[in-house]
Amino acid sequence: MSGRAIRTTSRIAFFLCGLISLLTGVPFLMLRGAELPVQSEWVIFVAALALVGLFSVTLAMLPRSWIAKACKKDRDDEHLFLAPLKWLGSFAAISYLLALVAYLAPHRWNLDPQLMFSLCPLYFVKMTFDPSLVTTFFLLAPMNAAVYGSLGLTLGYAWLAFRKRTSN
Repeated sequence: MSGRAIRTTSRIAFFLCGLISLLTGVPFLMLRGAELPVQSEWVIFVAALALVGLFSVTLAMLPRSWIAKACKKDRDDEHLFLAPLKWLGSFAAISYLLALVAYLAPHRWNLDPQLMFSLCPLYFVKMTFDPSLVTTFFLLAPMNAAVYGSLGLTLGYAWLAFRKRTSN
């Protein structure tokens, strides 16, 4: 894949994942924890979703030279967008599967709601409305994947920015 295609794909993925992260935090913010099925530290979820979402959207909009300068890379280095895109994809795939496991888990497993809120931000939808399998496959699991894709993006750029540079 050419460098331009990777940059364009990355920026679109960064923007969409960041936007979905921001939108996922809205129900927590609107409910303010009052109508959640369990007592939860909802402020933590909103703050985390907002920070990761804003970071992803910001990276989608920043000029390439600014990102390269922050990561101490050349602006034409292919790893500038490829490495974080791989982190995004890995985190998204794992969290998609995690959302499906959370949906398909039998009730006798008694999954801890606090843990599930942190692993699946939209877990409260399952607890409140019990969505269909189709809804989970095509709406809730992809949204969960986008949220964790944003987290993967954040960690990918942190890794690029803070790792020791090897001499070439």
